[in-house]
Amino acid sequence: MIVDAHVRLGRGREVGLQADELIATMDALGVDVALVAPDERCIAYDNRAGNEHVAAAAAASRGRLIPYAVANPWRGRAAVEELERARDAGARALNVDSVLQGFDLLDGLLDPLLEFAAEAAWPVYVRTGTPPNALPLPLASLARRWPRTPFVMGRSGATDFWIDAAPALRYAPNLYGDTSYAPWDTVLVELGRDAEIGPSRLVFSTDAPYTVPRSELRRVLDWPIDDDARRDVLGGTIMRLLGPSPG
Repeated sequence: MIVDAHVRLGRGREVGLQADELIATMDALGVDVALVAPDERCIAYDNRAGNEHVAAAAAASRGRLIPYAVANPWRGRAAVEELERARDAGARALNVDSVLQGFDLLDGLLDPLLEFAAEAAWPVYVRTGTPPNALPLPLASLARRWPRTPFVMGRSGATDFWIDAAPALRYAPNLYGDTSYAPWDTVLVELGRDAEIGPSRLVFSTDAPYTVPRSELRRVLDWPIDDDARRDVLGGTIMRLLGPSPG
């Protein structure tokens, strides 16, 4: 099974992607399942519309799409209530972008949402790579505060902060990297052969529509790792983090 661990649906500032386009690309590439988050505007502001959009797309996909939930933590209790609504509509993971949402990962603002994610047994995807408030090492510190919750380090610090991905993954054993943007012969090979990390701590992600999905998949297929490790990267690990489907 091939699972794309992060895609954004909707219209962004520069690019956009709709569910029918995504499914067509998945069919062409042999991708079985994708985890889908709302677009930039909905992550930052219109959380309800974004969550409803990805929930509807997932419901119509016959199991091909799994929705993330988003909520801006500045909204306090209302943000937690939005996560509750998204969970009831089928969401199975929390998606966080501290740049779009305007907070520091370590300032405590996100804690009520992380408490909800912990109680719901949700993994938490956090985009990284943008200074000063979306970087691998602060995310690792955050992950250590919530040791029973799996965190996915979106983009693994791409691109200027790839150098911090390995120390971040070593520091927080419940932190996982994703493969988007990362060349296998430099970034992925270094992470994969690190005795404290290894391929099982990495998950395949295209980060569409910001990338070329075929190229993202090709890099993982070209990466010289054994078949069991490749199965973990391409879907096994993220599906274990998600746990069994409710119902």
